[in-house]
Amino acid sequence: MIATVMDAQNQPDADGDVDEPGRAFADVAREQLDGLYGYCVRLTSDRTQAEDLVQDTLLRAMRAYPGLRDETKVKSWLFTIATNVWRDLGRARGRTPATVSLDDAVREDDFSLFATLAIEDPFPYSDELHLDFLRLFRDEDVQHVFAQINPVFRAPLILATIHGFSCKEAAAILDVPLGTLLSRLHRGRKQLERGLWDYALRNGLVKVGDEP
Repeated sequence: MIATVMDAQNQPDADGDVDEPGRAFADVAREQLDGLYGYCVRLTSDRTQAEDLVQDTLLRAMRAYPGLRDETKVKSWLFTIATNVWRDLGRARGRTPATVSLDDAVREDDFSLFATLAIEDPFPYSDELHLDFLRLFRDEDVQHVFAQINPVFRAPLILATIHGFSCKEAAAILDVPLGTLLSRLHRGRKQLERGLWDYALRNGLVKVGDEP
């Protein structure tokens, strides 16, 4: 269905001509499609919902494309549209972003994965504690942990860490002040660290000193 949306732009009009702006949109959008789909998968944590989100994003972008002044900004432009569509779909479904209690926030901020690995010492003969810890996880393990992060904090993490946007660019995409973006990015990283550690304990990937 995603291909259908883009291919529709290459169809001749009533006079048999191909619309030039539409063809240009299909070309530039196709270059960003893989990254856009990956972003939507991580936002929704569901591949079917991600496909719907990409399709809605492309439809909205296709209509707005004639107003785009700078094609070098097309990636951030598409990601901004996807973010807005994601929010709109969430509101339409009656979903609001999950909140985090003050106690949970303090628990996260007090947690340091590096310090925990050093104290618990699950790899007593390792010179690469972090790397050895991360090697325990399969891709699906990391995806599971990532999906548990509060969406408010997950989105900045996706943009800045995975897709390489600067903090300023990520703030613009999410339409939040830079200070808010930095705070959410910090919280997202803390939730990821805590989630990885808890997942490792829960699934027996590591053992700590007081365990049998």
